[in-house]
Amino acid sequence: MPILRITIGTPEEARHPTALKAALAEFISVLIFVFAGQGSGMAFNKLTDDGSTTPAGLVSASLAHGFGLYVAVAVGANISGGHVNPAVTFGAFLGGNITLLRGILYWIAQLLGSVVACLLLKFATGGLETTPFSLSSSVTVWNALVFEIVMTFGLVYTVYATAIDPKKGNLGIIAPLAIGLVVGANILAGGAFDGASMNPAVSFGPAVVSWTWDNHWVYWVGPLLGGGIAALVYDGVFIGFGTHEQLPTTDY
Repeated sequence: MPILRITIGTPEEARHPTALKAALAEFISVLIFVFAGQGSGMAFNKLTDDGSTTPAGLVSASLAHGFGLYVAVAVGANISGGHVNPAVTFGAFLGGNITLLRGILYWIAQLLGSVVACLLLKFATGGLETTPFSLSSSVTVWNALVFEIVMTFGLVYTVYATAIDPKKGNLGIIAPLAIGLVVGANILAGGAFDGASMNPAVSFGPAVVSWTWDNHWVYWVGPLLGGGIAALVYDGVFIGFGTHEQLPTTDY
């Protein structure tokens, strides 16, 4: 079981320059991602006089978040692994791919990156508020919770398949693109219902800056559950303790 491989880490590790550089990389990646995603929504609202709930607004959000995440993962991959998401970090921890203390460093950096991005957007736009995640009318917290669990499951499963799996081979080259695409697709599916966060940090920044916390727990519990389930399924079934390396194509 992958959960048997989880490790706490040591205080020395948390203070090591490599870990601190990785946390800084996560901070910058999340800042890039949230600034692009939230900024595109604010720009669309300005251009359409708050018409973000239109189908065009949904497509705009999907493209901005997909492109932004692609870049954010790519620029952080060689330094921190390009998590850009507390749910991804949690999934990596459950699979034994990151220690608890290093994961906490990542979480702090990710949340700060989101808050700073939203503050910069508020300042750069002359005081416009960033939009907190919220549920659409007739959508209950349980509906939204299922959406967040399923969408984040797909996201973290993709991360495991393209970036974490030791057998990924050349597939790792397209990991940032695959991760960006699955987020963009999930926004098209769930954006009209609960905003399609899939990322507690993305939800946290706008909530802090606007100080709006309605149903905020959904955007933590859902992604963490979905990410954790994806990690346990992929690591337990497809990686496991004794998983062999795939034979080269010349051998069969």
